[in-house]
Amino acid sequence: MIFGMCQSICAQQDSIVALQEVRVSDYALKNFTATKSVQVLNDSLIAKNKASLTSLLNFNSVIYFKENGLGMVSSPSFRGTTAQQTAVIWNGININSQLNGQTDFNTIGSRDYNSISVQAGGSSTIYGSSAIGGSIHLNNDLVFKKQFDNELFLNYGSFNTQGLNYRILVSDAKFSSQASISRNSSDNNFTYLGTKNQRNENGQFWNTAVNANFGYKLNSASFIKFYSQFFESERHFSGTLAAPSRSKYEDLNSRNLIEWDQFFGRFISKVKLAFLSEEYKYFENANTAVFETARAETVIAKYDLNYQLDSNTNWNAFIDFTKTKGIGSQIGINNRNIAAAVLALKKRFFQDFLLELSLRKELTSNYESPFLYAAGIKYEVSKDYNLKLNLSRNFRIPTFNDLYWQGSGSAILRPESATQIELGQEFKRAKFHLSATAYYSKIKDFLQWTPVGSVWTPVNVGNVSNYGLEFYGKWKEKMGEHHFDLNSSYAYTLSRDDDLGRQLIYVPFHKFNANLNYSFRKITANYQFLFNGAVFTPSQKFNVVKEYWVSNLGIYYALGSGEIYKIGFQVLNIWNKNYQIVSLRPMPGRNYMMNLTFKF
Repeated sequence: MIFGMCQSICAQQDSIVALQEVRVSDYALKNFTATKSVQVLNDSLIAKNKASLTSLLNFNSVIYFKENGLGMVSSPSFRGTTAQQTAVIWNGININSQLNGQTDFNTIGSRDYNSISVQAGGSSTIYGSSAIGGSIHLNNDLVFKKQFDNELFLNYGSFNTQGLNYRILVSDAKFSSQASISRNSSDNNFTYLGTKNQRNENGQFWNTAVNANFGYKLNSASFIKFYSQFFESERHFSGTLAAPSRSKYEDLNSRNLIEWDQFFGRFISKVKLAFLSEEYKYFENANTAVFETARAETVIAKYDLNYQLDSNTNWNAFIDFTKTKGIGSQIGINNRNIAAAVLALKKRFFQDFLLELSLRKELTSNYESPFLYAAGIKYEVSKDYNLKLNLSRNFRIPTFNDLYWQGSGSAILRPESATQIELGQEFKRAKFHLSATAYYSKIKDFLQWTPVGSVWTPVNVGNVSNYGLEFYGKWKEKMGEHHFDLNSSYAYTLSRDDDLGRQLIYVPFHKFNANLNYSFRKITANYQFLFNGAVFTPSQKFNVVKEYWVSNLGIYYALGSGEIYKIGFQVLNIWNKNYQIVSLRPMPGRNYMMNLTFKF
């Protein structure tokens, strides 16, 4: 019998307290994940990492990232799944691309959110397509209390790397607002270790993000909230050791969400209306005006009703409708309409048992959606120790590129479906947490682009089996004015093609990371360690990328009372390791970063 322990998660509330819920847009994450594995990365942890979401999660979670060079396309593999099987949830809305089905984690800045949560395992009943391996939740929590805070973060480092992030929070008992602007850029022209002055050419990039979030308290039981995000970037895709590149890629994305929350008696009503747009331009030669382009516009309407029957029973039902229009030089003009209905239950019984159930059914004209379900139970053996068991069926729908790409797309594709079971335990004490998860997942109708003659086309190629173990540990200690904080995680992953009987490409068997933080009065130090095991590649000549480990060191000093000013210095890849994440794409050697933080 597979036996493990389930990852530490935030304390769950069995009753609905209206004043606590008004600030949370992703209600399901907070109230229907007690039997699942959820890791919360707070703002203090986010501040110690580089600005990209890739760097934050690479050093602080079990997710493996296939990064095509520093700042280039970054694709996650969660529990051995593909990037298209990992959902990214922005304030409760799935924002995976309608064009290619995934999110590029180097196009998301981590500093624009209050908290970032990592939910392991399937959650398609709640979040729909792509949530097979897990989901990443980007949260802007609005707080209704009197505050006026400003923070300016500046950094400069090797390869002319520059970053700026400014955030302002203004709120009182009736009004809450957050706004931020981020700008990051780099020449990214580092020298390859082990070569004679060979550099990372055509790798320069920049990106800009603007976020604005507002909430207004109409009365004691009614709130209006608005979330908005704009992102623009330009990246020159660097070449490999074997071939140069002159290509360029431009992104332009916007997301807008309006939400109306009402509290009456035992009911909570949430109405959401979202508009998402994404657009790209790809230049094979950045020096020409010839490019390939596509854009998708999505409208989402959702009604969510929660009913607290008593202190032990909570019902949640919602319906949503999604309409997407895709336009592109390779996909033509196509539309997709999806209607979905979900019913969820959370119930506590016998004091120590908690049950969670959810069901989902979708209707669309483009494919036949499977019936989805999830069931979980949590047994609180003692105040320090609990057991968890979760079973779910999840899915992923074909994307616009899969269905309509000129000369390759196929309208008869079936959605991927996956059945998953996980078993775990969790042990917690005041200074020490230890947890892990054992899981097994079977993916059917695995969707993959494969060569058919001289043309690459998407087909449902077969089945994939994923199983493994995930361990998390956390320790804190205080000795007078000396504070120590250690966080660590390890994942053992088997992801096998059932027909070929071998590990999928770019899925390591082992991943381990650790973060040690030390503080004394105004001084803080942080040491990060990351190990990724060897991975297979599709290349016949370079079919394995060797395992590697890399470390970062940061030292920070606070100036003034109340840490109003802070100066920091980081040494990245401190041991100057020569390593690759993707075959023939070297990563930087030892490099440096200094930063300044102003709070006022």
